[in-house]
Parts: sequence; C-alpha cells; structure tokens
Amino acid sequence: MRKSKNFMHNLLKTFKLGSSKEGQGEEDWERIAAQEQKHFAFDALVAATKDFHPTHKLGEGGFGPVYKGKLEDGREIAVKKLSHSSNQGKKEFTNEAKLLARVQHRNVVNLLGYCAHGAEKLLVYEYVPNESLDKLLFKSNSKKELLDWKRRFDIIAGIARGLLYLHEDSHSCIIHRDIKASNILLDDKWAPKIADFGMARLFPEGETHVNTRVAGTNGYMAPEYVMHGSLSKAADVYSFGVVVLELITGQRNSSFNLDVDAQNMLDWAYKMYKKGKSLEIVDTALASSASADQVAMCIQIGLLCTQGDPHLRPTMGRVVVLLSKKPGNLDEPITRPGLPGTRYRRSRRPHGLSGSTGTTSGTSSTAMRSFGSGINTRSATQSTATTTTMSSLPSPSDPHGKRPMQS
Repeated sequence: MRKSKNFMHNLLKTFKLGSSKEGQGEEDWERIAAQEQKHFAFDALVAATKDFHPTHKLGEGGFGPVYKGKLEDGREIAVKKLSHSSNQGKKEFTNEAKLLARVQHRNVVNLLGYCAHGAEKLLVYEYVPNESLDKLLFKSNSKKELLDWKRRFDIIAGIARGLLYLHEDSHSCIIHRDIKASNILLDDKWAPKIADFGMARLFPEGETHVNTRVAGTNGYMAPEYVMHGSLSKAADVYSFGVVVLELITGQRNSSFNLDVDAQNMLDWAYKMYKKGKSLEIVDTALASSASADQVAMCIQIGLLCTQGDPHLRPTMGRVVVLLSKKPGNLDEPITRPGLPGTRYRRSRRPHGLSGSTGTTSGTSSTAMRSFGSGINTRSATQSTATTTTMSSLPSPSDPHGKRPMQS
C-alpha cells in the first residue's frame, strides 16, 4: 500500500506540464511507471495506433482524442492522448490518472498504463469493443434491437455494482459526478464498464457531503447539486436512476418530447407510475423480450433513485440488494423526482420510507396483463408531441450539455 501511495505522489508530482524540468520529469515518470509495470513506450503506442491515424480515432473528450490500437502481443487498447492546448483537459487527465491507478473492478474501465514522451502524455486502457451505451440506445433502431431486456437488466445491475465499488469498496470513496449513458462502455460480453473519471472526486472520510462548483452533464445532474453545489454519493445515485429509466424507455432524459405535459422523461415516468400505467413507458423494442415484473421493479428503482430529496434515495448497496431479489412490487413509497429549479421538503421519516399518498405499486393488474398493447399506445403519441425545455437549467457549455470541471 505504501508503495502505491508513493507511486501516485511521485507520478502527480512529475506530471506538471510546462515545467522547466519537464525533461527530468518525464524520465522520473517513466521510471516510476516502469517500477509499477505500467509503463508503455511511446513508439509502441505509435505502432499500435498506426501513428494515431484518423481511422483509429474512437472519439474526443475535453482532454483530447482517444485512439484504438493493437499491441504486438495482440492486446487491443484505447489510448487517451492529452491535447496540448486544453487546460481543462490537463486537469481532467491528471484527475483520471490519479483515481484509476488504484481502482480494479469488472464494471469499471481498466487503466493499463501510462506514457510520457516529451510534450506527449498518454493514458492506456483496455479496449471495450461494443461502443458506449448511448450509441446503441439512442442512435438507431437497428442497434437498439441488440439491447434486449436481459442485456438491459444486466447493464443496470453491472452499473450498480460498479458504483457500489466506487462508493464503498475502493481504496477511498469516489464520486464519479458524470454517470450517463455515454460514459457506460460495453465489452464483448455486454458487461458495462463505467468510464471517464476526469471529473470524479475523492470523498472525505466521515463527511456526508461537500460543497463544490458544479461539473457534469445536463439531464443527469441531481437538483441539489445543480442548484447548490451540494455533492454526495446521492448525486451519483440520482444519475444512475436517470440511466435506469433511459434504458427502460429508450428515451434520452435531456431531449424527451413524448408528453407535452411532462417537464422531462423523469416527470413523465413518475406521472405514469402514479396513474398505475408504468409499463406504458417501456421502449417498444422490448415488447417481445421483457419480463413485466422485472421491468416494473426496475422502474420503481429508477424512480426511487431520482427522488428530489437526496436523503430519500437508496444507497447503491441497497440498490444492488433490490436488484438481486425476486422481481416484485417494492414496499417503499416513491416521492416526486428531482427537477432543477424545484425545492424539496425534507422528510422526518426513516431513510427510504417517506412517501406520498396514493398508489405505491405504480402498475395496475390491467397494465400488467396488457404489457404489449400498453407499449404500443405510447408510440402513437410521438409524432404529435412537442419538445419541452427546462428553462431553469443553465446553458450547456458544449453540444453535449457537459459542464467544465472547476474544482
């Protein structure tokens, strides 16, 4: 453990870009990384990516481009290359290296190593072949059909286990701050891997929350975080709940437009739940593969996780337990989802037991019996629906709605 701590201390110390001792820093970093068996020679990465050829480019983030490569030993890798011009990228890049160096879980992307070569700074990851979740879920019907209900449920359960590890079982509590469909990668067995730790935060031991400047993606950020900068594990739970409901509905929360009376997808899902029509929100692509009981349970879990009061949201440990149980109706009442610009009244009841009046099942017996027809009725309204915007949200800083990390 001491060796690992010393490694990270020395790594970050020598990672300062633009230093007058950059050459020496590079040598120190390479020596330290080699001792940890995490060093990659720059020439090996050039060869693996065909000199970072555009056809090997997988995408680009605030830190810079990501390339696919293949090492001489046959391993496929993804290489993050730090942009020379992005100060924000330098911060996110260093943050990711710091946090992932000591993280190991099957549902978290695996950092294989590092490379420093002059001004070039690179991080090397395992390559995850089945793209990110958003590209399959939102882009086209042909790709969406690859995600039958069993795969979607397994993705929900895998993300939950990965977040539980980050919150409770890793070396320190890590809050991701940017859980969303595009940061969930799928491997060759469709197992989900949480990626992009550029905005993640180590959480102080013994603290319930910290106040910080806001960083994240519109549509996934918890309202108490957006409005007050109050960050806790419950913020990740909220983001997880959004992803759960996106997987069930096939709709992106931030651009939802199927119901003109709903502020967003969460608001729509909650209203349908209160009417006993939960199953009518389900993606039509799931009509032939979904288990009604299991889907109804996951809808309830998604709504529990996105409640406006962060104190009422379950922990990820509780979520993992719920997902492992035999499908059935949950006994926990569900309050309204959190929407930026709205206030919540803190409940005095025990965690997870405060609720609103009215039905708690959210799924009537009629809806359960007419699972297929309930799904089909939703698509008929799509052509006449108009987009509802959330004027209370600040303007996004990039086309994807992602805010820059400032702390």
